[in-house]
Amino acid sequence: PESVTSIGDRAFSRCSSLTSISIPESVTSVGRRVFYGCSSLTSIIIPESVTTIGDEAFEDCSSLTSISIPESVTSVGGGVFYGCSALTKVEIFCSISSFPDSYYYGYHGFFEGCSSLASISIPESVTSIGGYAFRDCSSLTSISIPESVTKIGNYAFQNCSSLTSIIIPESVTSIDDYAFSYCFRLTSIIIPESVTSIGNYAFSECIRLTSTYIKATSLSTYGSEAFYDCPTMIYVPLGSEETFKAGWPSYASRIFGYDYSAAQ
Repeated sequence: PESVTSIGDRAFSRCSSLTSISIPESVTSVGRRVFYGCSSLTSIIIPESVTTIGDEAFEDCSSLTSISIPESVTSVGGGVFYGCSALTKVEIFCSISSFPDSYYYGYHGFFEGCSSLASISIPESVTSIGGYAFRDCSSLTSISIPESVTKIGNYAFQNCSSLTSIIIPESVTSIDDYAFSYCFRLTSIIIPESVTSIGNYAFSECIRLTSTYIKATSLSTYGSEAFYDCPTMIYVPLGSEETFKAGWPSYASRIFGYDYSAAQ
């Protein structure tokens, strides 16, 4: 009813036969795991009155196909759409700063396990793509990261097995552990000069990745086995070859100088 202003934690958790729900304009807060396990819920409209959505609010809503987060929302918790395997359309109109993960029963990424999600527009307000954010989004073919993003977290795109291209903007400074591991269809990638840290196993098991272009002259972090079981050649700025070979001795034979100024 219109008198309700808040929907508390787990209010409809595991209501597996619930197919639809109407949230009145009076509601300002949607709690943690509110619709967790509502496996028959196909659609939901979040009114403009809502300002807060809690952690894992829609976790395992496996029949949910689309959702829109209105401009009024100022806070969205971690792992909100974890396991929404039928989700194909997400519209984010609010100004959130990150796609955070959550940890209650293990790490859960913001869109982790959204295996039907083929594309998404990341808002310009986002500065951090959190850990596990798009892990196991196996239908995601391409993604454009806005200039506002400075960090790509641990496991952020792991197992995005259909991802063929990704543009990393000049704003990004770190690519964390396992960020793009098991992206089987990724063939080449350009890492901008702004990136100073590449984490452990960041591109491991990217079995079709043949060309990696790193524009920075050195890194503060040369992650262990960053390219494990990955056939890529690594192209670095002319004159910086020895620096990279010292940082990644196991890949020394695959590191080559590249004249980026001539290529522009």
